[in-house]
Amino acid sequence: MLKSAFVMGSAVVTAVLAGFGVISLDNRMHGDAGSASAAPVVMAVQDPPAGGDSRITAIPKSGDGHFWATALVNEKAVRFLIDTGATEVVLTPADARRLGYDASNLTYDQKVLTANGQTQAALVTLTTVGVGHSEVANVDALVVKDGLSTSLLGMSYLGRLSRIEATPSSLVLHP
Repeated sequence: MLKSAFVMGSAVVTAVLAGFGVISLDNRMHGDAGSASAAPVVMAVQDPPAGGDSRITAIPKSGDGHFWATALVNEKAVRFLIDTGATEVVLTPADARRLGYDASNLTYDQKVLTANGQTQAALVTLTTVGVGHSEVANVDALVVKDGLSTSLLGMSYLGRLSRIEATPSSLVLHP
């Protein structure tokens, strides 16, 4: 009984510390600490149930009703709106530049429809994309020419996880 309480307490402390670390990383990345308009990004990393062989990452639903996550893409932090309706991971031009993609060297030959209308996009391959314990290698992504204010974490990443679960309060990623 005491061992179970200790394990549960350790898991809660780890989850809280991970959340603070992600918020701090997001604030440093966007320079908006304390901004009321910024949706905080919090991830709780949980241990698996007894006998589980992997770790899960739970992403709480934000106040705006969406799921936001900061992913490590090619070892750099990128803030994403998680979008299961997006076929691919989609990068804004600004995020693509931060990841080292030169817009003048990309071929914008893909037609895509965003919430702001139709635009052109270039296909790229991301070396790694990771959220919490769920890292995937060689992920197809699109860099949009314009019309998108936030990068989208779509199915080219999510579909390669062993499982994703949506609950009323969080999105759970299983590596």
